[in-house]
Amino acid sequence: MASQHPAHHSEPILESPMDYAEHEKTYNGFISGVKWSVLSVAVLLIILYFVVQP
Repeated sequence: MASQHPAHHSEPILESPMDYAEHEKTYNGFISGVKWSVLSVAVLLIILYFVVQP
């Protein structure tokens, strides 16, 4: 038979409202980083194609 345990749940923590300006700044930075990474890899592949081609 299971023993009865009293419910010791803490009160819910109310989080602060989301800072949309900071979120958009972080998201735009991430997108910019991905864009420049893809562009850099594409340029590197084009350069390597002409350097390695026999």
